[in-house]
Amino acid sequence: MQSGSQAIKPYLFFDGRCDEALEFYQRTLGARVEQLFRFKDAPPQPEAPPQEGCGPMTADMAEKVMHACFTVGGAAVMASDGMCQGKPEFKGISLAYETASDAEAEKVFAALAEGGQVQMPMAPTFFSSRFGMVADRFGVSWMVTVAPAQPA
Repeated sequence: MQSGSQAIKPYLFFDGRCDEALEFYQRTLGARVEQLFRFKDAPPQPEAPPQEGCGPMTADMAEKVMHACFTVGGAAVMASDGMCQGKPEFKGISLAYETASDAEAEKVFAALAEGGQVQMPMAPTFFSSRFGMVADRFGVSWMVTVAPAQPA
């Protein structure tokens, strides 16, 4: 394995709702937007045949988020509006949010559940003092847990 600045970062496509998602994560999780480019910021591209699922950029798309990077809970997450078709899907993946205390886990879980759907209510488990699963209002699945206590 190589050393250096290699990292795996989740990239979420909100299909036209990225600004709303960024505001939600800033308000509820204290996320910080580190970088944001809109489609209108991209340099003009030479004429090329359209790719499947990609049409010409419309005036509505110009203000949409082409690429953003935000940090939350010490991790970098990337985001985009993607094709702006209004049908975001997040299947087969969850973001795990680990907290230091039960109170913090409950607060984060409640914030993510605002307008979302609780999949497994917060409760003690054999591996954590609190664990729960929730899909937020954008359909992003989150697993909220309390970090295990470190031996003294």
